[in-house]
Amino acid sequence: MTMPPPLVRSGPRNVIGALVDVVTGRRAKYLVVACWLALLVLAVPIAGKLADVEHNEAQSWLPVSAESTKVLKAQAAFRSPNLLPAVVVYHRSGGLDAGDRTKIATDTARFAHLAHVAGPVSPAQYAADGTVAAVVIPFDLGAEGWQRAAAAVAAVRAVAGGRAGLETDVTGAAGYAADASQVFAGIDGTLLYSTLAIVVFILLLTYRSPLLWLLPVLSAGAALMSSEAVIYLLARHAGLTVNAQSAGILTVLVFGAGTDYALLLVARYREELRARSDRHAAMRAALRRAGPAIIASASTVILGLLCLLLAETNSTKGLGPVAAIGIGVGLVSMLSLLPALLVIAGRWIFWPTVPHFASPEPTAAGAWARVGNRIARHPRRIWTLTAFGLALLALGLLGFSASGLTNREAYVGHPAAVRGEELLAAHLPASGGSPMIVISRAAATAVRAALVRDPGLASVSPPLDKGGRAYFQATLRVRPDSKAARSIVERVRAELHAIPGAGALVGGDSAINLDVQQAAVHDRNLVIPVVLAVVFVVLALLLRALIAPLLLIGTVVLSFFAALGVSALAYRHLFGFAGADTGLPLYVFVFLVALGIDYNIFLVSRVREEALRQGTRRGAISALAATGGVITSAGVVLAGTFAVLATLPLTTFVEIGFAVAFGVLVDTTVVRSVLVTALNLDLGDAMWWPVGLGRHGIEPLSDTSRRQGGEPGEAAGGRAQAS
Repeated sequence: MTMPPPLVRSGPRNVIGALVDVVTGRRAKYLVVACWLALLVLAVPIAGKLADVEHNEAQSWLPVSAESTKVLKAQAAFRSPNLLPAVVVYHRSGGLDAGDRTKIATDTARFAHLAHVAGPVSPAQYAADGTVAAVVIPFDLGAEGWQRAAAAVAAVRAVAGGRAGLETDVTGAAGYAADASQVFAGIDGTLLYSTLAIVVFILLLTYRSPLLWLLPVLSAGAALMSSEAVIYLLARHAGLTVNAQSAGILTVLVFGAGTDYALLLVARYREELRARSDRHAAMRAALRRAGPAIIASASTVILGLLCLLLAETNSTKGLGPVAAIGIGVGLVSMLSLLPALLVIAGRWIFWPTVPHFASPEPTAAGAWARVGNRIARHPRRIWTLTAFGLALLALGLLGFSASGLTNREAYVGHPAAVRGEELLAAHLPASGGSPMIVISRAAATAVRAALVRDPGLASVSPPLDKGGRAYFQATLRVRPDSKAARSIVERVRAELHAIPGAGALVGGDSAINLDVQQAAVHDRNLVIPVVLAVVFVVLALLLRALIAPLLLIGTVVLSFFAALGVSALAYRHLFGFAGADTGLPLYVFVFLVALGIDYNIFLVSRVREEALRQGTRRGAISALAATGGVITSAGVVLAGTFAVLATLPLTTFVEIGFAVAFGVLVDTTVVRSVLVTALNLDLGDAMWWPVGLGRHGIEPLSDTSRRQGGEPGEAAGGRAQAS
């Protein structure tokens, strides 16, 4: 008869034990499911409102201390802070004829009567070559203007269209808001259903069961709905910043990480079902052995994500708690709802490969056991070659720069706002709808003179004085989203800040782009070292060692650089992207490091358990045999869910999705299973310096309980519930 392994007490008995007793109790398991059902009745309607509190406008990404943020606040004294200008661009390749010009004049008059127009509509500006004309419409759509822009732009298009051969596009802030709202419309459903399909497909391949996949998916779905409800309440009442990017990442993260935890728990539960006749006892043992590793892994991920609160960029700062809430709720679901459902279902849920009591454990002689034995022959050679190979992949970063994306580069497709802006850039001053905004306290004459002298500005408005301040608008000669525009902003700021007593502030869309880029660089340089320090401390406390945490973090960092190196090559040569979003390195780092440490904990916790029973060398091989398959499956699930992001028509989503998906696959198939195992076999007990493996402590089962196939106190009723 197969004997159950000794029970490692990895967590406080009063915490783990209480959780175990509740979710695996013969009556309490039904109460757990009932509580989750009641929670979902409350959460689902609230979760459906999450899109209502998203802030996707550029201003919501700004740091509070940024100069462009101060301009946004100060300009409220001169104009509505909710102003979204729409620039209507007319184009005929052969030149605008007399009928076109008549229509443009008529349209200009009609635009003034549209809803939410907040000022005079500008007269049409005509390009010197006569092929393009532009009309600027000042819309004030209120505080929810980002959501209302699509309707306003649709009304503009209804007026402007209808003449054969005359092309019309709407650009400017309102045009981009409308196009973005169309991109984001239904994005939550697209991500959810695509992620769900990926998870179901991979679980079917992993479990080879037509039924078992349903329980992890239901548990992950419950976690997603509950976390979205919590996030909505925090966004509505506590000022949490949520945008479509963080909401999209939340979906894939909850399903990806939650399914990972489910895979680990189910794999351990299946082992225990072969060692114990009672499924309740088997789940208790599985939770006590896998639960601490899952809790430690999720806690590390949560702490790593919360480091994003140190960021200046509001969107990055908001992503931290949004993702951390998703991980936390997913953890609770996978350690309460999923175990209760599994125990209620019984062994038949594994059909057709039912793990019967006393049946052999297949992983002991599986593919990963063979891999472990091969690694054990030459561990130093293998880890050296593996590390060298990963370093070569990192060379793809040469020449890579995450310096931001233009409006055109931000979309995979070619929306109307981009077409309109490109026509303006080619035929008219590009920033007619996106001027530079300057506000000064004094010395208005000197400020305007400095603006007029700058070669990058095409025109400067007369000052508008109010409340002791002067307000200017300046039109740039270049596209407002270009690197050249950001350089002009930097130069103008330096010139105006040098004017004594002026107190000048420079804002506008170009300044916003510059401030977001500078904040992203600050965030990357600050948050990455803090995440590494936090992860090291957590691992050192968890493993009670110093060498192992350093090596594990080193492998994750190497995996990150390798993934980003390959991704940089893919961006240039596979996708044809011109650049990368400024926040990309930080996002990819946080996800890969946090989730990579996740898999490290899964593996190393099992190494420690097996080493205490079999010795360091044999324990490392046994741990790889037991966890290699489940870690690889978990990596495939997480990679598949993040890959869903790459199907969306936004460059940032594609870049994050590809980099994280590729990095997770490398991490789980190469780094975790080969590199870490080879290092473990080469270093042996030195991995656990200074405490040493032998002093971590173990509480073996009694001889009686081993013979009876249960834990102490569980044997008596074990055979009565063998289903």
